[in-house]
Amino acid sequence: MVALRPVGPDDAAVLAEILADPTVAPWWGTFDAEKLRNDVLEPPQGVASFVIEVEGSVAGFIQYSEENEPDYRHAGIDIAVGSSWQGRGIGPDAIRALARHLFDERGHHRLTIDPATANERAIRAYERVGFRRVGIMRAYERGPDGSGTTGSSWTSSGANSGLETLDDHPI
Repeated sequence: MVALRPVGPDDAAVLAEILADPTVAPWWGTFDAEKLRNDVLEPPQGVASFVIEVEGSVAGFIQYSEENEPDYRHAGIDIAVGSSWQGRGIGPDAIRALARHLFDERGHHRLTIDPATANERAIRAYERVGFRRVGIMRAYERGPDGSGTTGSSWTSSGANSGLETLDDHPI
């Protein structure tokens, strides 16, 4: 259903639109051209960004960041799906595809995702994929007004993680 491809410079306009979407912006904050370039188009080392495509159209983007310290090796996932694509299973499909890549190709044994506790739509999507809540992080992110926002911490691991399986691969 979805295809993931690396983000490129030609994706700037559509990704800026998605990040400004009223259903996305409350969770991602404000993006100007510089922030879009530094965080999404040309992210720092250890972060990779992918466009989520559905039938040739950009539906959103998904990123991962890696912790490569051998004793703590894992990856974190962030995702944004435009409102016209929400509610169709696109987010969970993209997470499954990226999770498969992170487990099978990048050698991770654990994935994390950290939605705001108020982002109920995202939390339902993560639960559908098989992530499980492991904790609450109080004031973990500074909001636009400078106050701390509360997020939840979700995790999954490779084989025997409780995540759904597709084609006999843990996702």
